[in-house]
Amino acid sequence: SFNHFRALQESLNQNFMLIVTHREVQREYNLNFSGSSTIQEVKRNVYDLTSIPVRHQLWEGWPPSATDDSMTLAVSGLTFPCHRLTVGRRSSPVQTREQSEEQCTDVHMVSDSDGDDFEDATEFGVDDGEMFGVASSALRKSPMMPENAENEGDALLQFTAEFSSRYGDCHPVYFIGSLEAAFQEAFYGKARDRKLLAIYLHHDESVLTNVFCSQMLCAESIVSYLSQNFITWAWDMTKEANRARFLTMCTRHFGSVVAQTIRTQKTDQFPLFLIIMGKRSSNEVLNVIQGNTTVDELMMRLMAAMEIFSAQQQEDIKDEDEREARENVKREQDEAYRISLEADRAKREAQEREMAEQFRLEQIRKEQEEEREAIRLSLEQSLPPEPKEESTESVSKLRIRTPSGEFFERRFLASSKLQVVFDFVASKGYPWEEYKLLGTFPRRDVTQLDPNKSLLEVKLYPQETLFLEAKE
Repeated sequence: SFNHFRALQESLNQNFMLIVTHREVQREYNLNFSGSSTIQEVKRNVYDLTSIPVRHQLWEGWPPSATDDSMTLAVSGLTFPCHRLTVGRRSSPVQTREQSEEQCTDVHMVSDSDGDDFEDATEFGVDDGEMFGVASSALRKSPMMPENAENEGDALLQFTAEFSSRYGDCHPVYFIGSLEAAFQEAFYGKARDRKLLAIYLHHDESVLTNVFCSQMLCAESIVSYLSQNFITWAWDMTKEANRARFLTMCTRHFGSVVAQTIRTQKTDQFPLFLIIMGKRSSNEVLNVIQGNTTVDELMMRLMAAMEIFSAQQQEDIKDEDEREARENVKREQDEAYRISLEADRAKREAQEREMAEQFRLEQIRKEQEEEREAIRLSLEQSLPPEPKEESTESVSKLRIRTPSGEFFERRFLASSKLQVVFDFVASKGYPWEEYKLLGTFPRRDVTQLDPNKSLLEVKLYPQETLFLEAKE
């Protein structure tokens, strides 16, 4: 029997994969459940996914040994590890005897824990409002929300208008938009701007609704505290379709435990107030406040939630500031790096420009030198030959001193023109546009004399020492 106990323990810890086909829409869900889950839990989860209430679910595929919804999957005889099931909605009022018996057991098994059956009381003409002597009966009001609104924002517009017409203008500002958009607004801005999310779940058939709305939600202190610290979103749970829609949202965003908590609330525990804090991994429901509360208690709970939130927010702000500081440092480093690259590039371009300029000037200098050399050579070649020392004609001997102190000498015919001397000096690299040729006794600038006169005429005969000086 110990072995039997161990085998049972192991099968309770095993996971079953249930492949559930929703007959009407031909959609398949793969659901994981531990062996310790009950058949009832499976049916409730299927309610979340398909919106078919447990008592309207018509199943195929449970093993014959699964006789009671409170059984765990481990002992129900399911095939391990996978088991196929089919579910549909009971629609026909004409049922076989077998089906109606099954339905009776179903209703009997769920009625203890499931508020659905009690919520249908109004179908039989008993209205909470009348029973408790509340003047405004739910049957005489316009609904808070259309039953099958295409768009959550439109549904909330109607909700806000109806709420104002019933309870006056001093009420929380309800966020107009989908639940996802409300999350976005509350949780995903900068850490400093984040807020808590309050979800108000209304129910027109609860005796607490009028008192809760008029005295709690419309109390100035609550309205002002909510507007400062919360994004407030609302939903109406009165109609079955809207209730199913919210429970589906709830399962998706907060998990099946929270959905189950809300599903098991009786009509007269409504309205509910959910306080939600955004977390990095998942959103956390900090509090579920029921309708039978007081203004002081509601305020205390809101403040307690704010304390938890503020501590988390301070941490988030610190993290965000540190991250921003790191990003700023990185941005500054990147900018400094960009500027230094820019400076390097500018420096390189300046160097390249300078080199190009030097090269250009060098080319010009070379060309000028080549030109001067060509002129010098042509002058050298066009000079008349130097007369011999024993020439019969009169010869003038000139000695010329350069600016660097060197001397060169040459003989010229005394009848030669002064131009020939200028050409000779230019052929040695001292063109007369750049150099003056000065005589010593008397001191005079020979380059100022008429180049067409003979050496005899300008008195450079029989010999003379001249010196070159650069023109200024």
